[in-house]
Amino acid sequence: MPLQVGVIGSGDCYENVCEIAERVGELLAERKCVIINGGLYGVMEAVSRGAKKKGGFVVGIVPGKNKEEANRYCDVVIATNMGHARNMIIVHSSDVLIAVGGGYGTISEMAIALKEGKRVVGIKTPVKLPGLIEAKTPDEAVDIALGKS
Repeated sequence: MPLQVGVIGSGDCYENVCEIAERVGELLAERKCVIINGGLYGVMEAVSRGAKKKGGFVVGIVPGKNKEEANRYCDVVIATNMGHARNMIIVHSSDVLIAVGGGYGTISEMAIALKEGKRVVGIKTPVKLPGLIEAKTPDEAVDIALGKS
């Protein structure tokens, strides 16, 4: 079974966060990982787009009840109608998580994952939580997430 990597981040992009997320998606697809994210826009769309460029597989877990709210790069859309509570599904469905930038939702996902004992790698995250492994580049983040570094 392929590794399921949650890539979490904001629905908006700032600085070069979307470029970083897109590269993370490409690298994970090249390594045959399944990407799980919140299915919407910003970082979620960028990582999905990057994965699709390299033939990857993306699962979008959206907060609403309509699958149509997902970005066009998702292969599978799970409509939860749970709002932010869907963050728990993302965390528990992921073997490891990579946070790219983010806001309160991303911080909650990082905290839940760390509490559950999951590896969480962050690039340009807004907070530095105990146990979070910081990376400077997409390559470094993916290598750490996949246990290569």
